[in-house]
Amino acid sequence: MDIVVRGKNVEVSPRLRKLAREKIRKIARFSHDAGRVEVDFSELRNRRVADNQVCDVIVHLKRNFVKAHAAASEPAAALDLVVDKVEHQVARIKEKRVARTHAARRSRDASGDSDAASASEVDIEADDDGLGPADRIVERKRLTMKPMRPEEAALQMDLLGHDFFLFTNAENGHAAVLYRRRDGNLGVIETTG
Repeated sequence: MDIVVRGKNVEVSPRLRKLAREKIRKIARFSHDAGRVEVDFSELRNRRVADNQVCDVIVHLKRNFVKAHAAASEPAAALDLVVDKVEHQVARIKEKRVARTHAARRSRDASGDSDAASASEVDIEADDDGLGPADRIVERKRLTMKPMRPEEAALQMDLLGHDFFLFTNAENGHAAVLYRRRDGNLGVIETTG
């Protein structure tokens, strides 16, 4: 991890520089992909502001970055406050990644079961079109499936461990989505025409 400590219109003492590097290294326990960390110290030039020592931290991760800002009466106190904020944000990102991988593993284990795979008869193809970073669509799936009743779709959704399930309704031949509501019950959205 590359740590850069700078002062904007302020001289950063070697003691503060060393303290900043030690505290920022603790972030590595939450994220292994932190490439560069920028720590900027500055001072507000207003006598009426008691917390005039400002510390900004930017952590460049592999897929995103974390930015935090804190002010205190002393630079070391501002550093402590901003490190707490950064650790919290990086820990949240790690929790999301872990939850996402565990959910993918659970669905893979459920679909790896031969009974579940043969019962659903769903072919999934993932298109990797190489879309730009501004596009929000990151994956595209095409499904071919047999028509089924909503009750059977509910069983399939439970087998896969998803909160929604797309299916063709056997009763009317229209596309439908079965979803789990916040109260735990199920709902169906059907197309008409």
